[in-house]
Amino acid sequence: MNSTKGVPLVLGLGIAVISFGAILVRLTDVPSLTVAAWRMVFASAVLLPIAVKRGVRLSPRGLALAGGAGLLLALHFAAWIESVHLTTVASSTVLVNTHPMFVGVIMWMLGERSDRALWQGIGLAVAGGVLIGWGDLRLGGPELFGDMLALVGGIAAAGYFVVGRLMRQHGPLLPYITVAYSVAAVVLLIVSAGAAAPALPHGMNWLWIALLALGPQLMGHTSVNWALRRVAAPAVAVAVLGEPAAATLWAYVLFGEPVGLVQGVGMLFILCGILRSLLRRPEAVMGG
Repeated sequence: MNSTKGVPLVLGLGIAVISFGAILVRLTDVPSLTVAAWRMVFASAVLLPIAVKRGVRLSPRGLALAGGAGLLLALHFAAWIESVHLTTVASSTVLVNTHPMFVGVIMWMLGERSDRALWQGIGLAVAGGVLIGWGDLRLGGPELFGDMLALVGGIAAAGYFVVGRLMRQHGPLLPYITVAYSVAAVVLLIVSAGAAAPALPHGMNWLWIALLALGPQLMGHTSVNWALRRVAAPAVAVAVLGEPAAATLWAYVLFGEPVGLVQGVGMLFILCGILRSLLRRPEAVMGG
């Protein structure tokens, strides 16, 4: 059994880095598919030489799971990045982070039982997320479409978390994320070409996308995948809900997007939900 020592610290740092993702996306001015594709290309380009040098391989089942994770990751980024351009940072990050509910249900169906404390944490964190984005949810127009895309991104993220949890018995972290990120890169490049999106970014977009790859992707998402081998998937998913709270603060500082009393209460709910989910007895945190 893997030790849970250090998981809260690693997750906390990873989520802090991930929270800059929406900010960096907002700074780009090329189509979302181009941003998503090159984000994954850069991340894969860093990992592939390291993985080849170490020569660690996955089992056939592990390879299939990693490929499936890559497909889900591609869908997640394609939907979420487009949503950031159509709605506010608060709504986009809140809706894409509804995944703990889906993760909890899927893992329950797969036999990984979650205790009452975890479901309480999920409830608190999701309620906090709803409060953060409530004032921005629209009834029509491009904002509503952006909200719907963010929700699709959240469902894809749930599948990605579940696959990451299942991978714990089928190979180490490095080859898993290398295959997953590379598959996502190839899929996104193909889809962006089919959608007639620009093949290459331009100008400052190269910098923003490179920072997305190095920060939120390689540092942030990889820390989440590391935690999935040590902590129950729903607990990790709840912890990632710290992203909308942090992203909302960054959006206020950098873009002037307002943070009201209700959003502040939502952030408090998220923090309480994260603490409730992670600060439980070790055997409950680990899951089945």
